[in-house]
Amino acid sequence: MSEHLDVDGIGNVELTFTERGSGKPVLLLHGGAGPVSVAAWAELLARTRPARVIVPTHPGFNGTPRPATLTTVGGLARVYAALLAKLGLDGVSVIGNSVGGWIAAELALLPERVAPQRLANLVLVDAGGLEVPGLPVVDVFAIPLEELGRLSYHDPLRFRVDPSKLPPDAKAAMAGNRAALKLYGGDKADPTLRARLPAIATPTLVVWGKSDGVFVPEYGSAYAQLIPGAQLRLLEGAGHLPQLETPELLVEAVWSFLK
Repeated sequence: MSEHLDVDGIGNVELTFTERGSGKPVLLLHGGAGPVSVAAWAELLARTRPARVIVPTHPGFNGTPRPATLTTVGGLARVYAALLAKLGLDGVSVIGNSVGGWIAAELALLPERVAPQRLANLVLVDAGGLEVPGLPVVDVFAIPLEELGRLSYHDPLRFRVDPSKLPPDAKAAMAGNRAALKLYGGDKADPTLRARLPAIATPTLVVWGKSDGVFVPEYGSAYAQLIPGAQLRLLEGAGHLPQLETPELLVEAVWSFLK
């Protein structure tokens, strides 16, 4: 399904999203691998918990339209604030993985966000966007995909993909998603985010795969220390994408916090 949203400073945005389940509203924001990287986990969450799981596709991913005025993570946050308003949702739990976690943090920081009742909880799963002194940021656009896979997973062999063997349409989709990710998060971090995170008033859980080599667990610790009252949960057997490697464990960690 899709909605046409009028977003301040951006204009009209056509946003595609899916919905699963019923119950507590959950906005699930995908990372650079696109909505396919969270689809199975969204299904698991909606099937096993009383949750209405809404999974948008960031404009520009999967070949979806993107207005020329939408180029930043902060802009995406405004898009999702407009979506929650259009759907009339309150008490929403926002869960974001990787760049989706960065978007989620920016959503919680929007001054017009929304009435205080709009967001109930925030869950950052191996989130990007934060500069941590002394820790390098991996340039995912400068390393081979095989190296990115090695850094992303606790068990890279389980998820190894040979791009040369993908069909042309899959290659084109992957290239398009990487281009969209580079547009939104090409700088890999926002130097202003660190100083702004203490303003987040939404109850927050930071979840991190212990084997994440893209954003090592120290990034998770920094997020948890900077957001007032945030909880930190490290997951064994998971890297940058716990929803793929340890989906049931992630559901348990998230739902025990949300409920």
